[in-house]
Amino acid sequence: MGGTRIGRGFVGSFTSAGGRGVVAVEVEEGSGALTVTGASDDVADPSFLALDGDVLYAVSETDAGAVAAFDVTGPAPRPLGAPVPVDGAGPTHLAVVGGHVLTANYTSGSVSCLPRAADGTLRPVAGQLRHEGSGPVADRQGGPHAHQVLPDPSGRWVLAVDLGTDSVTIGVLDPVTGAPTPHGITALRPGTGPRHLAFHPAGTHAYVLNELEPTLTVCRWDAEAGVLTPLGETAVVPEGPAAPTGPAYPSEVVAAPDGRFLWAAVRGADTLAVLALEEDGAGARLVASVPCGGHWPRDLTLGPSGRHLYAANERSGDVTWFTVDAETGVPSRAGSLPLPAASCVVFG
Repeated sequence: MGGTRIGRGFVGSFTSAGGRGVVAVEVEEGSGALTVTGASDDVADPSFLALDGDVLYAVSETDAGAVAAFDVTGPAPRPLGAPVPVDGAGPTHLAVVGGHVLTANYTSGSVSCLPRAADGTLRPVAGQLRHEGSGPVADRQGGPHAHQVLPDPSGRWVLAVDLGTDSVTIGVLDPVTGAPTPHGITALRPGTGPRHLAFHPAGTHAYVLNELEPTLTVCRWDAEAGVLTPLGETAVVPEGPAAPTGPAYPSEVVAAPDGRFLWAAVRGADTLAVLALEEDGAGARLVASVPCGGHWPRDLTLGPSGRHLYAANERSGDVTWFTVDAETGVPSRAGSLPLPAASCVVFG
């Protein structure tokens, strides 16, 4: 490799759709190229992953709902015991927050907190936050559907994005048990179906990507008060003659480390949106839309060098990587790795 730095990454995939489970990869940071080193299919449908040191956590996005821990010091992930139930159905996202792992349980509309032992293994659920409500889109918003949970940059708060109730719940964790308790709820425009959010690197703004309408809601974030305030929306697909001919379902949003750009993956349209951010982060503007390199980009991740984006194209079964133009923020396709039912990419 000519001395080029080699990093590591992991890809989650749906075993029920032919995926290999949790796949370990090496990443050649100069080119962005991925090479598979091993895989584990011990856990059903590990659709979303979170890495903490040499321990990888994966949701099992099943009706039973569970989280699994893996030792990733070798070429292939090694399970650290059996998956632990999350007391919720269909977990779609998880985050490591201090000594706990939090899961967003889509089908149940709840957030679960599982304590971590010193060796990284998980203990039973210590607490749960149940969302309430519904939205106007009958077939998708009949009840709460927590889709993402993550800590804010200050580490004081956790935010749970709910597609079913058009809202973001701000919570705090009990300092002893880790159990989540609600602090406040931010209502977003009815019917937008918020799915995921990303923070501006300065920690002053957050960007909520909506699934049921292809838009991004720009919000001010007050880390002292734990208050999220919507400022406005912008489209993540072109309008007019260049608009997609069919439905467009955004999936993931990524902020550039320098705060100049946002990127969003859009399923159906099968595009990556490039949005330029205002200098203070208080506004976003769509400046480009490029093909995602496959079909149904479920996840989008920035690589370890900061120069490449990785799209997990679930239905075409690949992870495609792009080189990002430092001046314009526009990604150009650089390569692809076939991985059936790919759903998530993490690096570290």
